[in-house]
Amino acid sequence: MLADLKAALAARDPAIVVRVEKADGSTPREAGATMLVTATGHFGTVGGGALEMEGIAEARRMLAAGERDSTLDIPLGPAIGQCCGGRVVLGLQRGTAAMLERLEQADETARLAWPHVYLFGAGHTGQATARALAPLPLRTLVIDTRADRLAELPPGIERRRSALPEAEIADAPKGSAFVVMTHDHGLDFLIAAAALARDDAAYVGMIGSATKREKFRRFLMDRGEGARFGRLTLPIGGTAVRDKRPAVIAAMVAAELVVQLLGQNMDQDCAGFAPA
Repeated sequence: MLADLKAALAARDPAIVVRVEKADGSTPREAGATMLVTATGHFGTVGGGALEMEGIAEARRMLAAGERDSTLDIPLGPAIGQCCGGRVVLGLQRGTAAMLERLEQADETARLAWPHVYLFGAGHTGQATARALAPLPLRTLVIDTRADRLAELPPGIERRRSALPEAEIADAPKGSAFVVMTHDHGLDFLIAAAALARDDAAYVGMIGSATKREKFRRFLMDRGEGARFGRLTLPIGGTAVRDKRPAVIAAMVAAELVVQLLGQNMDQDCAGFAPA
């Protein structure tokens, strides 16, 4: 949404930022969700359906009237044909350069608080997993020995070339997640062992089969670290869907990480929204 507001301001296209100020009961989005509305388009979402159409209609009425701010208090019931049963308060404000600056600062602050995901391996499945994680409120860093594979990662994904990927684990913040899927099983074992040595890791997962799981268990036993094996997630993404295509594995891993790292709501699309 910030990129859309920035583009609208640059084009001198008047726009209204619509934000969920309050969400009581059963609602399609939480407080903080935002969208941008111009005379000809809208970007982002505050929940879709009749609620969103009410917000778009009010935003366009404001644009036509030259108004700067407004509020809608909407019960999600039969009156608007939406059966959620909750109540949503929408705040609407005309987008300004000052607002954009506040929102960018708030967005950066929020990003710094996002959980860290260290993804080891930029091969086919690593690339797919990075693409799946890119739009999520997670700080994803992909580590690989190969510069050419790192260059293929999607925008918004941090990347680091390292000759000793396992050495990168020591400096990871507390509560980080470690996802291991390199092109070398021996390297996978070294990385996973180093990650499991971090008692403060939120998640340690490694791609592989039942055979690889048993080999890694023996690897830890030989190192005197067998007690740590129970904290390992292998296979990553669970076993409910037995599909080895990279995109499917990536979707399952992303879901697993969301559950593990984002157990509490972190929807802060527009935390810096305030009167100009």
